[in-house]
This record gives sequence, C-alpha cells and structure tokens, in this order.
Amino acid sequence: MKRAGVAKLVYAHDSKSCGAIHVGSSPTSGTIMQTIHIDKWTPDLAYIVGLLVTDGCLSSDGRHIIFTSQDLELIDNFRQILGITNSIGKTINRTSEAYRVQVGSTKLYHWLESIGLTPHKSLTIAEIAVPEQFFLDFLRGHLDGDGSITTYLDSYNAELNSKYVYRRLSVRFISGSATHIDWLQNNIIALTGIKGKIHKTRPSHIGNSLSVLKFGKKESLKLLERIYYTNQLRCLTRKRQIYQKFIMENES
Repeated sequence: MKRAGVAKLVYAHDSKSCGAIHVGSSPTSGTIMQTIHIDKWTPDLAYIVGLLVTDGCLSSDGRHIIFTSQDLELIDNFRQILGITNSIGKTINRTSEAYRVQVGSTKLYHWLESIGLTPHKSLTIAEIAVPEQFFLDFLRGHLDGDGSITTYLDSYNAELNSKYVYRRLSVRFISGSATHIDWLQNNIIALTGIKGKIHKTRPSHIGNSLSVLKFGKKESLKLLERIYYTNQLRCLTRKRQIYQKFIMENES
C-alpha cells in the first residue's frame, strides 16, 4: 500500500539540493514558495532547529529547506510545527532510504542562516544562537535527529560473581563538526552542570570522522530528565520509550 503524498517519479538530484535519489517532487524546482514568519522562540521552534541541525539541509539556492528522516513521526512533527501540508517524498542512497519534506521560504531560510545554519553544514557547523531557556528543547531535537539512547546488560564481571550484572544506559550526540560538539558540550555543562566525554570515530571511507559526545548512566539519567521535562512535548516516541522503560525496570 502506497502512502498518500508520495509520488512515483524517481530522479537524480541537482547540485542545489541535498541527498542522492529522490522520489516525489523536485527538491528545488517547482516548489510553492511559502511565507513562514518567525515571531519569537518557542519550545517547538527550538525543537525544529535541533532537527534541522542534525537531519536538515539548506539548499544552496537560498530558498529551500529540506528535512529528511527515517522516522515518519519526525516528518509529521516538522510539518505540524511549521503548519505546512507539503507532501512527503523519499530520499534513497546506496544503503538506506528516508522520508523527506521540503519547504520553500526565503524568510525561514534567512532566519536559519542568522542563527548559525549554512548550506553544506555537516563538517562546518559551529554555534547555534538558541536562547538559554529553549536550549533543552533544541537538545531534544538534536537527540531525535542524530543522537541515541541505548541500554544494555553489562556482564563483564559476571564470571567473578553472577550478581555483577548491571543494566547500563547511555546518551550520545553526534556531529561531523568537532567545533559544534565542543559547543554542545560546553552549553550542556554551563546550563545543567552535567558532563559528558567527547571522542572521535575512525575516519570513514571518504576520510571523515564523527565527533561523539557520550554520557554515562548517571549523567544520562539526569540529562534525560531535563530533556523530557513534561509529558506534553514534541519528541520521537521510540527514543523516549527507551528511557521510560529503563526507569520502570529499575524502579521495580
């Protein structure tokens, strides 16, 4: 069964767009330009900025914003917060495919530029001008985009004693830009006092490595409590449920 709003055409991207192969309307040409006003910061707006910093793209044409995600829930969150009904397409590369939605708005584009987003930002993005009172909402979007919440059983010392089995929890934030991860770490410490450690992955086949900001169990629990500060928040349900399940299992 095909989902409504996803077209059948498949075509290669042009130099102004983001991604590889697209299903649906062209990522830059033919998009209806929309007027999207940014009057003031809100928790939802900060959340969207976090999503765009990780899984978004500013087209080099100066007009289009493209958001991609393998989670349809994030695509829906993005559209609902902006109040748009733009159709959903797909982006396909050699190893995966993702949902995609694009917005044509010079006002939104220039506003995003003014707070620190740029085209081709993956390796160069630095600080984002997010007000302190909305930083945790931005961080939740960042986590939903390229971050992770993982749990596992640590039985490393189980041979010594069968009781030495522990359930671990960790939170990670990931970026191709070391400058951005440094800024993220410093802001988290300044605003929450919670400290994580940064490490780099091995270079990929194209020579790029990723910077990873990782928090241990105690720090992760403190940070997630701040990130999910109420039950009425835009977020990726499956990631929040990992945290909630961990809490329930450790309280029982």
